[in-house]
Amino acid sequence: MMCLSSFVSSRRWLVAAAVLAASATGVLAQKDAANSVTAYRVGKVITMDDRDDVINNAVLLVKDGKVQQVGKASQVTIPEGAEIIEMPQCWLVPGFVELHCHEAGASTDLHDYVYLTNPDLRTLESVNPGTENFKSARAGGVTTALLISGSGTNMSGLGTAVKFADGLVEDLVIKFPASIKIAQAGNPERYWFRVGRSFMNYNLRQTLQEAKDYHDAMTAYESGKIKEKPVFSATYDAFRDLFRQNFMASVHTQQYQVVMMTLQLVHNQFGIRTVLDHSTFDGYKTAPLVIEGQDVITINGPRQLYFDGTQRKIFGNAARWWQAGIPKLGINTDSPVIPQEELTYQAAMACYYGWGTYEAIRGLTRIGAEALALEDRVGSLKPGMDADFAIWSGDPIDPRSVCWMTVIDGKIVRDVREEMRRF
Repeated sequence: MMCLSSFVSSRRWLVAAAVLAASATGVLAQKDAANSVTAYRVGKVITMDDRDDVINNAVLLVKDGKVQQVGKASQVTIPEGAEIIEMPQCWLVPGFVELHCHEAGASTDLHDYVYLTNPDLRTLESVNPGTENFKSARAGGVTTALLISGSGTNMSGLGTAVKFADGLVEDLVIKFPASIKIAQAGNPERYWFRVGRSFMNYNLRQTLQEAKDYHDAMTAYESGKIKEKPVFSATYDAFRDLFRQNFMASVHTQQYQVVMMTLQLVHNQFGIRTVLDHSTFDGYKTAPLVIEGQDVITINGPRQLYFDGTQRKIFGNAARWWQAGIPKLGINTDSPVIPQEELTYQAAMACYYGWGTYEAIRGLTRIGAEALALEDRVGSLKPGMDADFAIWSGDPIDPRSVCWMTVIDGKIVRDVREEMRRF
C-alpha cells in the first residue's frame, strides 16, 4: 500500500536527498514555484471537479502556484526542464477544507466576548502563522480552514478563511469576513445570567434585524431612494456582504428543535446563506427542511454516532443525513476538540457507520469550498485552481493511509523527505 519505496528509488529523490544532506539548515532547496513547472506523476488523481473525474496513471502540472493541467500520463506533455516528482502508487487529492477550526489563531478557542451577541468581534487579528498546529494540519492533508471564535455566546464575531501555508498573515488569509459565528444552543446557556432558548433567539433576532436595517438603509441611499446617507456603523458595515450572500453564517446548531430554529430564523427570515455546523444528535430529523432550503450546507461533527432513545438504536450522524437525501454534507473536527490532523478519521468513522467513501472525500474538499464561496480557488483540481493538494499512500479515508506530501499554492509545505511522520 505504501508508495515510499518507489519514491525513494527515483533519481529526483536521490538528488533531493543529496541537497538535503548538504544543507546547513536542513531545509530542502526548492525551485521558485513562480518560475518553473512541477509535474506530479501519481497513480490516481481525485479531481472533485464538476464531472467528478477520477484519473488513473495521472500527471498534474503546477505553474505559478496554480494547476496548469491534469490528465492521464499518456495525454499530458511535461515541459522540458520541469521538475518531476514520481509517486506512482499514490493518490493525489485536493487539500481538505476544515469549516470549524480554533487552531489557526494565537488562542486555541477565542472566547473574547462580553455580550450575548458580539457582532463586531473578528478572528482576523488572532491569525498566528507557523505554529505546530499548522504543521499538524498539513500532516493530515488540511490546507484551508475557517478560523472562528468559540460558541460561548449566541454571536461571537467574524471568521477568517486561512491557508496552512508559510508566510505572513497577509499571505495566509484568503477571505475576510468568511463567516459570522452563531450558536443557538449547547453552550450559550452558560452565559452569566443563565439564559434560555427563548431569550437567546429573541436577542439574536434583534441583532440580525439591526444589521439588516442598516444594510437596507445603505442600499436605499446607494440606489438613490433616499438622499441622506445613514450614519456609518463600524459594527454592522461588514454584515452587508452577509446579506448579499457573499459569506455565510456558521451556526453551532444541534438537536432537531435547535436546527429547526436555525433554518427558520437565520436562513428563512433573514435570507442568510447558512451552514449547519455540528448537526449532531437527532438533528438529521430536519433533513426535509434542509433540502427545502436548497442552499443550506450541513457540516457534521465531531460526534459521529447517536443513540436515538425513541428508536433504541445507534445511528451514524452523517449517514442519517446522507440517507435522508442531503446533497451537501461535510465533516468538522472543532479543533482542538478533535485534533485538526484527524479530520480524515472523523470521515472514516462516518463511513464506518454508513456514509459513502467518495461522498466523504467530497465533503472534505468541494463542499467546504462551496460553503466558503471559494469553490473557484480551492476544493477541486482543474486548470486555474490554486495548487492545493495532498499526496496519500492510498485512499485518505482509510485510516491506514499516510499523507506523504502536502502542497499549498504550488509550494511543498510538508514532505516525508524532510520530516518524520507526525501521526
